Amino acid sequence: MADRPKWFQTTAIDYPNSRPHIGTAFEKVGADVQARYRRMEGYDVFFLMGNDENTVKVSKRAAELGLDTQAYCDDMARQFREVWDALDISYDVFVQTSTERHKECARAFIQKVNDAGYIYKGSYEGWYCDGCESFKTEKELENGNCPIHKRPVTKRSEPCHFFKLSAFTDRLLKFYEENPDFIQPESRRNEIISLIKTDGLYDVNITRRGEAWGIRVPFDPEFTIWVWFDALLTYITGIGYGDDRAMFDRFWPCDTHFIGKDITRFHCALWPAMLWAAGEKPPTKVFGHGFVNFAGDKISKSRLEELKKKGLDYLLEPMEIIRKFSAEAFRYYFLRECPYPSDGEISPDRFIDVFNSELANNLGNLLSRTITIPTKNYGGSLPDTAGKTPEPVVPGLDLAAFVETVRGHVEACRYNLALQTIVQDFLTPTNQYLEANAPWKLVKTDKDAAARVLFNAVQSLRVASILLKPFIPRSAEAIYTSFNFPKPWAEVRYTDAAVLSAQPDDLRVTAELVDGKPKPLFPRIG
Repeated sequence: MADRPKWFQTTAIDYPNSRPHIGTAFEKVGADVQARYRRMEGYDVFFLMGNDENTVKVSKRAAELGLDTQAYCDDMARQFREVWDALDISYDVFVQTSTERHKECARAFIQKVNDAGYIYKGSYEGWYCDGCESFKTEKELENGNCPIHKRPVTKRSEPCHFFKLSAFTDRLLKFYEENPDFIQPESRRNEIISLIKTDGLYDVNITRRGEAWGIRVPFDPEFTIWVWFDALLTYITGIGYGDDRAMFDRFWPCDTHFIGKDITRFHCALWPAMLWAAGEKPPTKVFGHGFVNFAGDKISKSRLEELKKKGLDYLLEPMEIIRKFSAEAFRYYFLRECPYPSDGEISPDRFIDVFNSELANNLGNLLSRTITIPTKNYGGSLPDTAGKTPEPVVPGLDLAAFVETVRGHVEACRYNLALQTIVQDFLTPTNQYLEANAPWKLVKTDKDAAARVLFNAVQSLRVASILLKPFIPRSAEAIYTSFNFPKPWAEVRYTDAAVLSAQPDDLRVTAELVDGKPKPLFPRIG
């Protein structure tokens, strides 16, 4: 593995005070596309996820339910992983910050920062948001409310330990200038630079006193480590920091942190400064994705009650969408309709329209025809296709350039554009080619000509399945393995989609059939 390029990525570490929602799932699915794509391209991928458990919100929720906090955390971790597994999120490790190993590694890190002289003791008074578990400046407040949670903040005064974030102001601005791709998309980068230049950076209160749940500060056990200082460390403790330096050095720095746009300040300013203070490198990139709204509105308690009355609240719960439709439908809709760098939305009508038009009618129908007609008329094997190179079915398309365009969109996390390109520039024209040549009619008068049409269309499906592999992995595999394509599915790369190569043996249908017909890959909704 050492000779393969590495790719280390993470998603935000989630608060488990409630089950995952569609916004959380949107982040994970988008990150999963990148991990799957990088594996296809030969990278040694390490994909880290986890739950942020050393928080007051979690201990309060456990108390409300009458549960031991650790038992509550363990059960919520099970529930989170249940959702991620159902969505086929291909993570390599799932970190719980309440584990002893993480605590030990976190203590080693904060001790190192303290020994380096970047922590000092003092007292702090300011406006505190329980939802964020962080202090807010007067300038950040909106009519006395937290700008994120829209709830009143409280005045809080306490002794604490400060991290000297202000000491890194110039270094951070220089780093942003020298590494313009560090914060993506560009809008997030501009926000962070403007924030630092306008408001400046202040030393951060990184400990809390009087809390029973949390990680004790090694040099002052009266205090626990502030949840944000602790949670960010998950990204390095999960790859060996503190007890497996070889593994840590293999994967660090992180190639991409995938996070919500509301927490870019912590990841783009506080996190690099913490790492520098401990003598470590900063991450390579932070990608702040957008939010998911419902039918044009942000989700609120009143909105949720309204949706429950209409029987539409299932669209806010990932597992309910998966049960009602499928994980592939969930993945495809959000990746197709919600631009990953910016905000998107889900609506019942649009969900059904996208599924029926693009998956059922376009991709699913194409697959069904190319399986059914050869099975019915050729015994499942197209004669005289061995050694034959398929003909392009999309007029004027430079296939290699087309694949590079899709690749560029994937690598830039423009997933909606990648899928739009695949559907509009390739799948739709392939269906048009099939409609124009009508092999279901042609087979009655010229079986050889009909076989050539089907052969060409099937090879287009091969291309599409490879390009769709990171997005809808189960469906893409089902398509590819419906025929005897020579290269094993596990070994295909995007470069394999860029060439229409000869079929070594006669093209044969290998899909499982029921009464001579394939099982619908995407049964229409409604």
